Amino acid sequence: MKVTQTKLGILGGGQLGRMFIQEAINYNISIHILDPDADAPCKNICDKFEIGSLSDYQTVYDFGKNLDLITIEIEKVNIEALEDLEKEGVTVYPQPRIIRLIQDKGLQKQFFKENEIPTSPFQLFNTKQQLIDANINLPFIQKLRKDGYDGKGVKKINNTKDLENAFEQPSLIENLIDFEKEIAVIVARNEDGEIKTFPMVEMDFNPDANLVEFLISPSTYPFEIQQRAEDIAKNIASSLSFIGILAVEMFLTKDHQILVNELAPRPHNSGHQTIEGNYTSQFEQHLRAIFNLPLGDTRSITNAVMVNLLGEKGYEGLAEYEGLEEILKKDGVYIHLYGKKYTKPFRKMGHITIVDENRNLAIEKARFIKKTIKVIA
Repeated sequence: MKVTQTKLGILGGGQLGRMFIQEAINYNISIHILDPDADAPCKNICDKFEIGSLSDYQTVYDFGKNLDLITIEIEKVNIEALEDLEKEGVTVYPQPRIIRLIQDKGLQKQFFKENEIPTSPFQLFNTKQQLIDANINLPFIQKLRKDGYDGKGVKKINNTKDLENAFEQPSLIENLIDFEKEIAVIVARNEDGEIKTFPMVEMDFNPDANLVEFLISPSTYPFEIQQRAEDIAKNIASSLSFIGILAVEMFLTKDHQILVNELAPRPHNSGHQTIEGNYTSQFEQHLRAIFNLPLGDTRSITNAVMVNLLGEKGYEGLAEYEGLEEILKKDGVYIHLYGKKYTKPFRKMGHITIVDENRNLAIEKARFIKKTIKVIA
């Protein structure tokens, strides 16, 4: 497939698609976007923009039937349409069977177990009553099997009162992990079977929104831990015969075991810092992988800290960015606004990457930025 003559469709027109297009422009690729939001961030920078449901069979099928290659920026898409398009000769990466697996956190967990990939113990339940009757020791984490994203669809069940408010839908129950750090590795694989990982990153989460708020790359954990995390990611990509880019989110326990938490079969929040911090960004790597091009150099250029820019509590409406000029007075600060017209509490409005040869200075600047910039209305 000739890259420069390819019509590439992306299901989803949010910030991930926007950043992917910014890389794809360099390859003269014609980008077609399907998104339900008439004001999606990709609207004005793609070759063709269609408004429509990502979960409707006919809409996805009609969007894809005249394209050469389809990829995703969100997992919640109509799999049946993608499977039929694949049968009819449209290339779909990541493959529909993998998206189907990752759409269901229960199937993900079973895949980990069957392939001896380390993960926390779990049980599957179809209803809340089934869960209550099981009389499981508290506390534990309940996750919806489907449709959970960005911290939604997850509940910590501490006591019997919490149990009354548990999810009614099919869910999985995990042991509560007393972890030291949440870590992630992004791995890419192309059709030729070439595999490369980006260096392991460390993450801190916003406790209210359960979203990544602060990310540091590369990690300073011992080489042995980083190597183990990267090997796990490579093993997952190989076991799935995955094509594209895959984010592997993991827990590092206090006794330094590594347990896989979840997978995301697309560019991911834990890889945004690669735009400035690595020789190849995660977005270019995804492009290289799905076009079966040689994978790029994933090494870090320098220390990079990524801060998510979330809508402030108590504000909803036309977005205003308070403190933007103040943070731009600092060296090594890179702004990425996502083109979203309206803000609301904890909505992802952008991210800021700070690069510095001095890791401590990069972290210090990131803390200043977190305190200074606010998305209000």
